[in-house]
Amino acid sequence: MTQPLGATARHLVRDDADQVAATAADLILEACDDECSVGLATGSSPLGAYDEIVRRVRAGTAPRRVARRGYLLDEYLGLPVGDRNSYASVIRREVADALGLEVRGPDGQAADPDAEAERYGREVAEARVAVQVLGIGRNGHLGFNEPGSALDSRTRVVRLTETTRRDNARFFDSLAEVPTHAITQGLGTIMQARRLVLIALGERKADAVRAALHGPVDPACPASVLQRHPDSYLVTDRAAAGEPGADR
Repeated sequence: MTQPLGATARHLVRDDADQVAATAADLILEACDDECSVGLATGSSPLGAYDEIVRRVRAGTAPRRVARRGYLLDEYLGLPVGDRNSYASVIRREVADALGLEVRGPDGQAADPDAEAERYGREVAEARVAVQVLGIGRNGHLGFNEPGSALDSRTRVVRLTETTRRDNARFFDSLAEVPTHAITQGLGTIMQARRLVLIALGERKADAVRAALHGPVDPACPASVLQRHPDSYLVTDRAAAGEPGADR
């Protein structure tokens, strides 16, 4: 499964978070039109890019309608409809409402989560997502695809690791409230998007970025699958790039 980094996995290093957001926004908008679908990730890394796109729309320097629909990368199972911590709610607050995007995602209350995951996977494939926005975990995960996920994995139900639940507990009142399962687009599903834009900030992401760019394409680092995509970008600040002397 080893494959060297190819010319199609492009790493763009910027001085700070504002420059990262501007570059990521350029790449996202370049791939969109007012009828396309975009794949949207939650988490802190993409927030600056979302804010920059909204700013440009409001300033009249970007199309008023960036895209038609936004597709969730993943969603918790079991949260009540409209819960503020559901990823559908988060995406609406962070970007979709401001851009007038219709948000599509899996039903976290589905009676048969496995069947719902299959249904949502088909919907994403049929949507022909123009650009998928991504973050990266410290262990190289994409969405809820943890290390060990098959590189051709499809949209499915996953059990969240305790590390992931502890990391996400800051958004809930207690660890006990963090869901134990989620539906996530698989790595194979993610790879169907025409463009991938992964955003990473800070020193703590440097090891994961290095493995994704320069390590073997291997399930041990799910993000390494970007090396096989024909139009993929990693946009990072200097600290996430592991550059000596970067502001840590």
